[in-house]
Amino acid sequence: MRPSLLIDTLAARYATPATRNRSSFISGPPGCGKTEVTQQVAKRLGVECRVLHAPLMQPEDYGMPVVSADRADINFVVSSAKFPLVGSDCPDEGVLVIDELPQAGNSEQKILANMVQARDIHGHRIKPGWMIVATGNRASDRAGANRMLSHLKDRLTEYEYEVSLDDWCGFAMEAGTPVEVISFIRFRPNLLLDFDPQREKNPTPRGWVQGVGASLGTVPPEAEFETLKGDVGEGAAAEFLGFLRIFRKLPNPDVVLMNPTNHDLPTDPATCYALAGAIAQRATPDNFERICTVAERMAPEYMVLTIRDSIRRNKEVQNTKAFIKWASGAGSKVLL
Repeated sequence: MRPSLLIDTLAARYATPATRNRSSFISGPPGCGKTEVTQQVAKRLGVECRVLHAPLMQPEDYGMPVVSADRADINFVVSSAKFPLVGSDCPDEGVLVIDELPQAGNSEQKILANMVQARDIHGHRIKPGWMIVATGNRASDRAGANRMLSHLKDRLTEYEYEVSLDDWCGFAMEAGTPVEVISFIRFRPNLLLDFDPQREKNPTPRGWVQGVGASLGTVPPEAEFETLKGDVGEGAAAEFLGFLRIFRKLPNPDVVLMNPTNHDLPTDPATCYALAGAIAQRATPDNFERICTVAERMAPEYMVLTIRDSIRRNKEVQNTKAFIKWASGAGSKVLL
């Protein structure tokens, strides 16, 4: 399921107590953005999000046994700093994320099986306004995932995460990822996620945003390739650097927008993707008429890309006369 639909689905499940109390499990390859989806759900709902990293949790982290004074019974002390327990001062509503659930050991999985089903940890209840969502890699990814206990898996509604280029581009824009990275992935979408467990390093959505996006322009030029290789692997890094050289030689987008009718435009695909991204990044209601003029001179796929990314960058451009004119004119021929 693509991330945008997954966020909609989990938000809808939260709205009804019956589905909120049925815990969910998001499975998918490493680095695709499973945990970020749960955080986006909490943000959409306006509730708190707590993330517990299952591989680091030991049985005692779920509760410490304490013998009663008369030695007749054993009670468990459970941390309300970790778990949203009834009677604690934590918020009444939220999303509790059990991150990398399949990497938990059998002992911990048995505890979690009771928690996700009965919403109870050693006699301590989870607040009813909290939804539990687990995430994890697939065993086939060879990323440390263990086989989940059958009764635990049966107590979870499982969703398989589907990487979506369009959803990722929107997320990357919101995260402030450099336009060079987004334009490259538009040009080479197969490199957004190219996971091979036999390979030492793989390009992943997380690697492009948190690795390449953060490194770009911050490391010495002579260290650029080694840094990018460490983020997304050698092959993807080499391709991206080739694209980057094209991007850095682009005609100045501001100059293009100053003469939108007559300025020479590129024709090769890599440069068209680069220019479309660079122009869209500058979109404002004031210059959108010029952006539309440039976009209409490009091939249809780059025209649509420029307009769509302009709207993602600045939603106000949809209210301009230029957008209405484009949508009823050149846009209507490609959007039908």
